[in-house]
Amino acid sequence: MSARIGVAVMAVLLALYIALVGQRAWLLLVSGDPVGIGLGIALLVLPIIAVWALVRELWFGIRAQQLGRRLEAEGALPQDEVTLLPSGRVARADGDAVFPAYRADVESHPDDWRAWYRLGLAYDAAGDRRRAREAVRTAIRLERADPAR
Repeated sequence: MSARIGVAVMAVLLALYIALVGQRAWLLLVSGDPVGIGLGIALLVLPIIAVWALVRELWFGIRAQQLGRRLEAEGALPQDEVTLLPSGRVARADGDAVFPAYRADVESHPDDWRAWYRLGLAYDAAGDRRRAREAVRTAIRLERADPAR
C-alpha cells in the first residue's frame, strides 16, 4: 500500500512540475522575443517527455500488478521459504539462493510469460532491480502476444 501512495505522490508532483513548466513555456512563447520563443519551444518538450515517461511507468505498474494477480489466482506464484527483513524485502542471501531455479525455468520455457514473471521476482529478491524490470517487461510482452489469453 505504501508503494501506491508513493507512486500517487510522485505522479502528483510530476503533474505539478508539468503544469509549472508548461505555464513558463507559454509565457515565453507569447513574449514576442525570439530567444524567449525558442526557450518556450524547448520548455514544451520537457513536459511532453515527462508525460510520456509517467504514462509508460504507470502502465508498466498496472500491467505487472495484473500479471501478479493472475499468477496468484492460478496458484503459480513462487512458494519459496525465504527470510524477510523488517522492511518486508527478501534477505539477499535467500534471494540469491532461489534465483538459479527460476533462471533455469526461463531457459527451458523462454516463451512462457509466467516463467519470466517469476524470474523478475527472483531478480528483485536478489536485489537486481534493473534486470527484474526487464524480466517483467518481457513477461508483459509475452502475455500480450499469447493467443490463449
